[in-house]
Amino acid sequence: MIPFATWLVLAERLVYLAPVDYAVIVFYFGLVLAIGFYLRGRASTGEDFFMAGREMTAWVAGLSFLSANLGALELMGWAGSAYQYGILATHWYWIGAIPAMLFLALVMMPFYYISKTHSVPGYLKLRFGEPSRIVSAVSFAFMTVLMSGVNMFAMAKVMQIVLGWDINFSIWVSSLTVAIYVALGGLRSAIFNEVLQFFLIWAGALLIPILGLYETGGWSNLKVLIAQRASAEYVHMWSGLGSFSGNPMGIHWTGIVFGLGAVLSMGYWTTDFLVVQRILTAKDIRSAEMAPIIGAGFKMFVPLIVILPGLLGLAVLPMKLTAESAVVAGGHSYNDVLPLMLARYCGPGLLGLGITALIAGFMSGMAGNVSAFTTVWTYDIYRALINKDATDEHYVSMGRWTTVIGVLVSVGTAYLVMQSASIMDYVQALFSFFIAPLFGTVVLGMLWKRATGPGGFWGLLCGTVSSISMWAWVKVDPSALRYVALSPDAKALAQDMYQALWSFLVCVTVTVVVSLMTTPKPDSELVGLVYGMTEVPSVGNIPFYEKPIFWAGVVTVVLIVLNIILW
Repeated sequence: MIPFATWLVLAERLVYLAPVDYAVIVFYFGLVLAIGFYLRGRASTGEDFFMAGREMTAWVAGLSFLSANLGALELMGWAGSAYQYGILATHWYWIGAIPAMLFLALVMMPFYYISKTHSVPGYLKLRFGEPSRIVSAVSFAFMTVLMSGVNMFAMAKVMQIVLGWDINFSIWVSSLTVAIYVALGGLRSAIFNEVLQFFLIWAGALLIPILGLYETGGWSNLKVLIAQRASAEYVHMWSGLGSFSGNPMGIHWTGIVFGLGAVLSMGYWTTDFLVVQRILTAKDIRSAEMAPIIGAGFKMFVPLIVILPGLLGLAVLPMKLTAESAVVAGGHSYNDVLPLMLARYCGPGLLGLGITALIAGFMSGMAGNVSAFTTVWTYDIYRALINKDATDEHYVSMGRWTTVIGVLVSVGTAYLVMQSASIMDYVQALFSFFIAPLFGTVVLGMLWKRATGPGGFWGLLCGTVSSISMWAWVKVDPSALRYVALSPDAKALAQDMYQALWSFLVCVTVTVVVSLMTTPKPDSELVGLVYGMTEVPSVGNIPFYEKPIFWAGVVTVVLIVLNIILW
């Protein structure tokens, strides 16, 4: 654990910005604020403010869908995790994202879209009733402000390490900028800025892998350097997963396939309203299905700008980073890998572009969490429990004020994140608490008509409580890790995967048992909510190469080939 005071004095200034670098950064902040002011007039109704008028094309919704996730977790967290665990971190992009994104597109999106719900808790209200909606809404709102704090902290760390800026100043500048443009333009403003940020992130973040591969002599030589300085296990994705001790993460392939691929990623990409909200803005059912597929295609190549910098750090950084090294004067932790690499390769001009790319990523993640929090609070907590009969104008006003409040709460959580040496361990623990059991409830609700309201409520509640309890058990008694993660060799991420798997199984088991003991809804009330009871909308009579299922097949083939190459 790294004390707050230590973070404030650790880093020495690594580089100095030239005037052209400052110009690039100032121009970016001005541009995102201008977009917010421009779109203010198009966010006067609830549908406009919270759902962007449901008029986005597949490409806009798809890039926003991906960009909302391309924040601190990607750019800074996974670079640190790649340094810590090697290429195994790529699993969180491939097996831990692509199948779930395709499942969202082809199976779950039609139900979300035709129900015209404003949120995932809104779907649970229709399917299971008010108690399930309240549990999911409260837990999701809590999670989003914690996640937003991650993005604020990550950006502040970059500014502190690279530029020597005060960490408090950096947190407040970024948070107030996001509060202004989301409060003005609502989700539409967040989406347009996320698309802009997507291109900025790639333009700036590609500098590190390109220059790093040039320095190390290419991919083949990079693998040799990593094997010499760390271990050959760091550059293989599957071959070391036959045992818990054969890889840097201390995880078995069952944890990756079932804990990550079948539970945690499915839960995140199909029920986390932060990302689902972007797809719900699509203008028609084909666009709603194509958006996650477009996102999945780009997602496969994101490891180039997040995993590869961490691997390059293993090969070229002069010091060995550890989870504890930041408490040593002048030391750095895993969280610092990306800014250290940025300082290594970027000079005047390029540095401004690189830092702008990181700021764009962090603000994208913050805006995504804040806009999702605003919608869930306004529709699923405030309107449902406090004020059911207000005007649409009142709810828009509440949404704007909630945006500001959500940002302020997120600032507080940013200081909490400072106590974690690896922000990705922190984030994956949150997902295992709230996302894994939620997926169990939603997927049973969509696929099994016998699931009842009490079953959904108690399953979701027991799943969430079980995950938090397992985490607390290991905190109190570290030897419990052998029971939760099936091995005393498991690292934090491995624990999170098994924690998610067990909480999902608890949720499903309780839901099934309670449902069989209670009375289900009549079939007439399940139309539009359950497979087999609903006429799934068609994308229309279009050529096969324009159909979502065709492009989902293309993405699947590329995914399989990449896994074989890096086996």
